[in-house]
Amino acid sequence: MLRMEQATVRFEAFEMEIIPASKAVAQIGETLILTCNTTGCALPKFSWRAQMDYPLGGKVYNNKTYSTLTMNPVSAESSNTYLCTVLCNKEKKEKNVQVEIYSFPSDPVIETSTSLVVGETATVICKIHDVFPSDHLEILLKKEEHILHRKTFYGDVSTKTETKTVAYSFNLTTEDNGKEITCVARLQIADMDFEPKERLTSLKLNANFGPQNTFINASPGNSSMEGHSLKLTCVTESNPPAQVVWRKHLANETIQHFIENNVLSIPHAHFTDSGQYICEVINPVTNKTEKAAVNIVIQAPPKNTTLTVFPSSSVKEGESVTISCTAAAVPAVQIILEKKIGDVTTTLKTEDGKYTIDKAQPKDAGKYECTFTNKFGSHSLDIELDVKVPPQNITVLVYPSENVKEGENVTITCSTYSNPPSQMILKKVNQDKEIILPAVNGTFTLYNVTKNDTGRYLLDVFNEVGNNIKVIEIAVVGKLEKPNQIMPLIIAFSCVTAIAIPVVAILIYVSRKAKINGSYSLVKALRLKV
Repeated sequence: MLRMEQATVRFEAFEMEIIPASKAVAQIGETLILTCNTTGCALPKFSWRAQMDYPLGGKVYNNKTYSTLTMNPVSAESSNTYLCTVLCNKEKKEKNVQVEIYSFPSDPVIETSTSLVVGETATVICKIHDVFPSDHLEILLKKEEHILHRKTFYGDVSTKTETKTVAYSFNLTTEDNGKEITCVARLQIADMDFEPKERLTSLKLNANFGPQNTFINASPGNSSMEGHSLKLTCVTESNPPAQVVWRKHLANETIQHFIENNVLSIPHAHFTDSGQYICEVINPVTNKTEKAAVNIVIQAPPKNTTLTVFPSSSVKEGESVTISCTAAAVPAVQIILEKKIGDVTTTLKTEDGKYTIDKAQPKDAGKYECTFTNKFGSHSLDIELDVKVPPQNITVLVYPSENVKEGENVTITCSTYSNPPSQMILKKVNQDKEIILPAVNGTFTLYNVTKNDTGRYLLDVFNEVGNNIKVIEIAVVGKLEKPNQIMPLIIAFSCVTAIAIPVVAILIYVSRKAKINGSYSLVKALRLKV
């Protein structure tokens, strides 16, 4: 007997699903794909429609057992309920999905006033671009953790993406510099699952201020030794950093300019570096300027010492003379003026380093010395004062007498005091041709006089300061008993400042000359026409 087995055929039931199920959340601008799948149906027929027959706003693609609705890009109008219908033979199934749309694509943008200056009003602006729906938007402006401003847009009706802006103004202070301003944007939509729901952006405040509280720091200090290094630093508070210009006031009231740098270095300080230094700081943004000054003293031994005599170191008797001693150094210099003659030293009383002689006398001539002293050293200068005087205290001696006999010798000597030493000439008056006789070794001698030598003689004693004239009357009478000695007239003169100079050697020389030659006339030899 043939046994037959009956095969059992199992059929799968017709089913459908929609992906994502029930609800889909999409951001405007993105791509959203809705998929309708079937099982248990070889040749399903698909159809898509929006609630209330709105346009689909997308493209449908059918492929055997599934169908897709693609919205690219998603727009605000994409927010709707979408229904997928499937027919399999005569059986029909439907499912829908709710599409919810939002837009929160970027972080907030913070803007500030063009220039944030301390003391002025600063405005911070926060912008949220392309937000939807805006009626669920909340914006916070914070400075550090402190909330400056809060704004919500509840009640706004929006059908498309919008840019929402919040602005806040406040008075900017120095303490605000570097603080963080944060804009927090929150899009809170109930029962809508998306991320992020909060976005934020932070910005550090760059508050422009100053310059202010400017001062100069001197290292090692305001007072330094000559030869040591000196560094001056201009310290100020400024944002942006201030431009620095250094200046120094000079003694002649001019201003010396230095390089633009906040540090001024002097490697080897000199006494002339003393003075007032000024740093001027300028903020190019705030257009404000501030200055600071410091007085620098470079300590040194006496410097720039001078010893001067006015009007000159050589003056005439009776003139006024001022001796001045000056020095420049820190610490202050003690000045001592002394007059030195030989081993005798006299300290003179000065006023501001000056000593005045109202009427100079010969006794005032001599060496004057200024000594400059401070705790770092000592220095001296000296000068010679010369007091010029004209011839004075003149004494004239005629030997043997002003009345002599023919053939005798007459010697005229003179003593005087003067500075510089005097010169002397002897003139005979009332002659057709005036005879001027200079001195020979300081003596005038008339040898073997005759009556022709009788007359008036003028003795002129002079130097560069002045002169003095003495009148001498010579009378020749009678004759000597020895007429055989005939000698020419020789005139010689001597003038000394304090004492008479010996003339013996001159007389012997002239006498021998006369004897050898038979006659000798110094008058002819020295005669000058005036």
